[in-house]
Amino acid sequence: MSFDEFTISLLVSGARPNDARLQDAHLAHLAHLHKSGVLLAGGPLSDPAGELRGLSILNVPPDEARRLKEEDEAVRAGVFSVRVMPWMIPAGAVSFTPTFFPRSMKDVTG
Repeated sequence: MSFDEFTISLLVSGARPNDARLQDAHLAHLAHLHKSGVLLAGGPLSDPAGELRGLSILNVPPDEARRLKEEDEAVRAGVFSVRVMPWMIPAGAVSFTPTFFPRSMKDVTG
């Protein structure tokens, strides 16, 4: 049996509160990763404990995913920290279609 390999990245709440500038930078970073073909899917999580803030699925190895996610300005500022882990699933079990990822909160809210 063959498997497809992806990397799951979780954003964890950090010590610094988010602000509009950092949120826009965070969204722009995700949009860039998606446009470059690295980020396959991602979005916010509704974690009742409030610890986990977002999930991304990337098509690069965990070390590369960590490096790319840590380039996010909101991560560098301490709004989020990053956890990464490999994810293997039976080949062809999921597919991803390029879509529009918002580059700012203005794109989200219209």
